[in-house]
Amino acid sequence: MHPQAAATPDQHDWSANAPSVWFSDTALLLYVALATVMIHLVLGNRYGIHRDELATLEDARHLAWGYPAYPPVTPFFGRISLELFGTSVRGFRFFAGVAQAIAVVLTGLMARDMGGRRGAQLVAAFAAVPFCLGGGYEMQYVAFDCLAWVAAAYCVVRLLVSEDPCWWLGVGASIGFGMLSKYTIGFFTLGVVAGVLLTDARRYLKSKWLWMGVAVSLVVWLPNLLWQVQHNFVSLDFLKHIHARDVRNGRTTYFLPEQLKLTGLRFPLAMAGLYFCLSRSGKRFRMIGWMYIIPLLLFVVAKGRWYYMGPAYAMLYAAGAVWGERWLATMSRGWAMTVRWAVWAVLVFEVVFTIAFWLPAAPLNSRWWAITNQVQGDFREQVGWHELVEEVAKIRDSLSPEERAHLGIIGTNYGEAGAVNLYGPDYGLPRAISGVNSFWYRGYGDPPPQTLIVVGLSREFVDEHFASCRLAGHTWNRYGISNEETEDHPDIFVCGPPKAGWPAFWSDFRYYG
Repeated sequence: MHPQAAATPDQHDWSANAPSVWFSDTALLLYVALATVMIHLVLGNRYGIHRDELATLEDARHLAWGYPAYPPVTPFFGRISLELFGTSVRGFRFFAGVAQAIAVVLTGLMARDMGGRRGAQLVAAFAAVPFCLGGGYEMQYVAFDCLAWVAAAYCVVRLLVSEDPCWWLGVGASIGFGMLSKYTIGFFTLGVVAGVLLTDARRYLKSKWLWMGVAVSLVVWLPNLLWQVQHNFVSLDFLKHIHARDVRNGRTTYFLPEQLKLTGLRFPLAMAGLYFCLSRSGKRFRMIGWMYIIPLLLFVVAKGRWYYMGPAYAMLYAAGAVWGERWLATMSRGWAMTVRWAVWAVLVFEVVFTIAFWLPAAPLNSRWWAITNQVQGDFREQVGWHELVEEVAKIRDSLSPEERAHLGIIGTNYGEAGAVNLYGPDYGLPRAISGVNSFWYRGYGDPPPQTLIVVGLSREFVDEHFASCRLAGHTWNRYGISNEETEDHPDIFVCGPPKAGWPAFWSDFRYYG
């Protein structure tokens, strides 16, 4: 035998016992995240596109550094989806699912850096999956907002464990990305500030890296800030309007009780994580505790929506998993095994429940479907957009050649206008106009339309503002499902131009929704 052909005993033992990269702790976290992406892909085209997604899709066709309803990140990724996948609903939602999947991996990595072994990392990751699934199945800013919060928390954990101040750059970049995703990360930023001031992290106030992180966050956010200046901080008006609506409709009344709705059976794990961070044994991570408490209190005072706190629980799940692992180490083998099985049963149940009732899994109009619509009402707003556009096209076909030659379509909300702009080209329809949110900036066209198909406005409004209106049709859907379109504003009118003229009418037609 050739001398080099024989391996030494040490070499042989090392190769036999070397852990495969495919079964490493990080690989298992990636598999969990990949599974969530696959679930989104399988169910992503189950019903149709949601009303809010139609607004995002339309804005994705008109990229800017800001929009009244949200910062630019979500339309930016929507544009990439359009370039890669066309108008496929499943493809349009792809990056939202990927963003949430990354958040799941980061949650498991936080548990690792806090001292958790494989079991704790997987528990933390699985605990983050329900919000990942519920927040990532639609192309909305919730997914990217969550990623920003979790990425910032991960960088804080790395900072606290390694004591390497360079991680402030990561914190700053994550917060800057968050400000480009959804402005509510400002509340989380105040939690980071409080965490620095109220813990041993105060020593970093003298570090150049902290202030460089602040500078990074401002530089990343700066283009959107400049856009807001140029547009008179229109988003403040939008948020004021939306917040008043939410308070008026009672959507902010039960913020604290609805944290149980947000966390479900994982609430004890989150509270264990908060306890761990505030306890003596978890003193190193006390900053994480304040990063949860301060945003929670601020949202209570400001009357935020219940799901705004969703991204904050990832870091608590990680801390709770680590605390639980240490707690199990003090038990007998039998009791520890029983508790582990119970925890995993709860986590699996939560994931299955989320898939069953928070994802578009139920057949339309089934009893299962009826229950999901009692749990949350988003699914009914994914139905009927094709039929709406078909009805508009049918009305267009009934017009005289002179009327069709100077035709415009008004969609009262961004769902109606967005649906016409998405599906209308298949019927040769002109692009819809609307006064809602960023649609208003795009104007009414040149030359202005002289005949209008008006979707969603009341009889009183159209008679007051337009010439010679007549009822021409109604919104409907082939499944007979009641939603906002069929219940709240089902009438479709054919009208003449605005009585006051287009410039005067358009200046007063701006509104938020």
